[in-house]
Amino acid sequence: MRSHLLNDATAESYRRSVTEGVERVADKLATTRGPFTGVTPAELAPVIDAVDLDKPLGDSSAALDELESVYLRDAVYFHHPRYLGHLNCPVVIPAVLGEAVLSAVNSSLDTWDQSAGATLIERKLIDWTNGRAGFGPSADGVFTSGGSQSNLQALLLAREEAKTSDLSRLRIFSSDCSHFSVQKSASLLGLGQDAVISIPVDRNKRMQSVVLAAELEACRAEGLVPMAIVATAGTTDFGSIDPLPEIAALADEYGAWMHVDAAYGCGLLASPTRRHLLDGIERADSVTVDFHKSFFQPVSSSAILVRDGATLRHATYHADYLNPRRTVAEQIPNQVDKSLQTTRRFDALKLWMTLRVMGADGVGGLFDEVCDLAAEGFALLAADPRYDVVVEPQLSTLVYRYIPQGVTSPADIDRANLYARKALFASGEAVVAGTKVDGRQYLKFTLLNPETTAADIAAVLDLIAGHAEQYLGETLVHA
Repeated sequence: MRSHLLNDATAESYRRSVTEGVERVADKLATTRGPFTGVTPAELAPVIDAVDLDKPLGDSSAALDELESVYLRDAVYFHHPRYLGHLNCPVVIPAVLGEAVLSAVNSSLDTWDQSAGATLIERKLIDWTNGRAGFGPSADGVFTSGGSQSNLQALLLAREEAKTSDLSRLRIFSSDCSHFSVQKSASLLGLGQDAVISIPVDRNKRMQSVVLAAELEACRAEGLVPMAIVATAGTTDFGSIDPLPEIAALADEYGAWMHVDAAYGCGLLASPTRRHLLDGIERADSVTVDFHKSFFQPVSSSAILVRDGATLRHATYHADYLNPRRTVAEQIPNQVDKSLQTTRRFDALKLWMTLRVMGADGVGGLFDEVCDLAAEGFALLAADPRYDVVVEPQLSTLVYRYIPQGVTSPADIDRANLYARKALFASGEAVVAGTKVDGRQYLKFTLLNPETTAADIAAVLDLIAGHAEQYLGETLVHA
């Protein structure tokens, strides 16, 4: 079995195996005609259950043959222009090249003696991103597994900076449209979900700073501690950006940690035309960025940024076998000193390769394209009497609802929209997401593919209407 270990003696076998795998994926990408096959769990589960993991196939070619039926054939392909579902982006080739390199070398980004140059590359990228955010020379950060982990670490730092042992007094403020990881983080940090005070949003789905100010004042009057304000720069459902300068001013006034969840909106940091939408982010104490959303990176590629690098000490623990205290005095750069994770992939290499090949303007230009597309999609929806669209997008998300003629029951309209989404997914012709607005069922386009066109959006809207009308017609027949 040593023949399967990657080393100097097996380099040629490695080259052949990986080349064959790349060719199979390339063929699949070239011939895929839809984002999904429509396979159901009931159909696919028996295929995978039939695999006997105790009986190996013996070679990679046979394993790739099998992979076709258990994965590649029925995967959901984000590169297809009619994948309009969740916050999943098609990926750029330089990043995929970086993924191949980092997987083979297998550096672990916890200590210098496991990563060497990889540590410095990650630190350089953190410095670059901090510069784009407008942070000064004392800023720092670290790559994470994703936005949820970044938000958790930010709120951990905020909890420690609040400097109170009575956790029951701590409060976190975030909008009605903020990510669920805010509440989840509060629970994980021993605060409980009740510690999160939800601030209503305006008609554009942005946090109402006037209400935030009133809630902060009430918090102080009750002897509670405003631990953190979480502003969102790109909400998951609407792509809305909270009023960052106003929130920053309130955070200063009430001594609260300001965290900006820019997991989605971080693409604006590279935008040649829309960077101003993030004005005020430079006043945050911490920022979440998900490069695997709007920088077109493979999952995962995310980071937490902090304006004052010294605050990362709250995540520091020393182990004699790994990062003993003496390494601090010796100025050995161990990334585990900043991270919630120990063993950690060199995910930063994907972004490094992307910037070195495409440049920031190249990435930002792609993000601008999908934002422009969302504006076209909004115009289509606003002019289509079949649909109600919730809000004009700031980024690349559209939330809308099919409104059939002659149907007045909100519950029937809900069911028609839910059915249309499921039927569309089952057909494999397109993938859209769904959400609820004021308790009612809506549909959602998340536009992160520059190859998607307004014609694709129009075609999918016709498909949705067709499925909804079919459902309503069958319902009336049965009634």
